[in-house]
Amino acid sequence: MKQLDGKIAVITGAASGIGLALTKTFLSEGMKVVMADIDENSLSKTASELETEGAEVLGVLCDVSDASSVETLADATIKNFGVPHVLCNNAGVAPAGPILDTTPEEWQWTVGVNLLGVAYGTKTFAPLMLEQGEGHIINTASQAGLMTTPVLGMYCATKHAVVGFSEALYRELEDTEVGVSCLCPEFVKTEIADPKRLRPHWVKVDEAHDTYQPLLAEAIHATGIDPSVVASDVVEAVKKNKFWIFTHDTTLAQANRRFEDINADRNPSPMV
Repeated sequence: MKQLDGKIAVITGAASGIGLALTKTFLSEGMKVVMADIDENSLSKTASELETEGAEVLGVLCDVSDASSVETLADATIKNFGVPHVLCNNAGVAPAGPILDTTPEEWQWTVGVNLLGVAYGTKTFAPLMLEQGEGHIINTASQAGLMTTPVLGMYCATKHAVVGFSEALYRELEDTEVGVSCLCPEFVKTEIADPKRLRPHWVKVDEAHDTYQPLLAEAIHATGIDPSVVASDVVEAVKKNKFWIFTHDTTLAQANRRFEDINADRNPSPMV
């Protein structure tokens, strides 16, 4: 899809972070953008500001872990703009803490947003794109979908699942006009390390978990790249129909190290 001008994008988790950067970058390409997010206040504020600047945007409140909510998003998209050409399954959460301290509610929430959100978005929008004869789906995984780290077990598990889902989807659609990309960023300066901001009231959490979040947030803001860099990489991948999207040179080295362990039939190497 070399030309994006005049086309339509749907982005989940669009009110902040990578999602907002994607929104602004796709708008700069001349696209109409449907911004989906569960944070009603941020979504309304951000969409209004962009509309004031003359952008063609539509804000839609959406819980990606709820299939019916994603279907409502599709209905609003078609009603207001038409069938989308680009879908960014981008919404995500990153609770931190030892696996043995996790709760069933944390797993339900994390899997619901990080994995089922991708599955529901794809299942809802991909058939429309296939019928239209053009489309591209970008699933936001992570460096954590290719390697693992302590105290981020839930996040790593769901992002590994997104990588596997995306590869399978690519193979199923590779003979169609719908492309698939898997975005695997390392640290990006966003608020993903503050899950309490949007964590549902029904999610019970071990109090010790919240002690890990500030450490994760500090690392992200100390070494993370600007979300606009990620958005530019995504646009390039859509235009070139690239599957893998890596934002850091170190990602491949770390992934290769892991597969060297697998090839050598040895236990996972210490983290560096």
